[in-house]
Amino acid sequence: MSDDTEVIPNEPPLAGTEAEALVGALERSRAIFRWKTHGLDAEGLSASVGVSTMTLGGLVKHVAAVEDTHFARLLLAAEPPEPWASVDWDADPDWDWRSAADDTPAQLEEQWRESSARSRAIVAEALADGGPGGLGRYKTGTGESPNLRRIVLDMIEEYARHIGHADLIRETVDGLVGEGPPR
Repeated sequence: MSDDTEVIPNEPPLAGTEAEALVGALERSRAIFRWKTHGLDAEGLSASVGVSTMTLGGLVKHVAAVEDTHFARLLLAAEPPEPWASVDWDADPDWDWRSAADDTPAQLEEQWRESSARSRAIVAEALADGGPGGLGRYKTGTGESPNLRRIVLDMIEEYARHIGHADLIRETVDGLVGEGPPR
């Protein structure tokens, strides 16, 4: 998908602030996810395990969608950017998973990188405005709003779930195993 020249944080700070720990854990999850999903051609990104239709390409596109929709919706109460804004998610709830097969490895990587960059900018602004306890603009049916802490923790959980999927699929593609990129 792309080169390995970026610096990949292996751990969040050992004695950082709450914000540094939250962002560090999210960045570590992003780095592990990228390590498990990059560097493959279209065939590798289309591989699945057993009867599952889940692919690494589908995972990349899905996580890009979640990066954009999660932070935009919950922190800003805003519509996500394209291509997500035009998708009829009710009619095609698996659009991100299914449509990934139409994208090249470079397109998938770039989409994920751009979504992650937008999320980083939203989180940085939210941290500057109110810290981890700052409330998002989204309102639940009962009028509650999630704070940044909860939103980031939800994103870490999303990555954790999908890193497990990526572990299994990637091992079948080329044998890549391990908890994280080499230091």
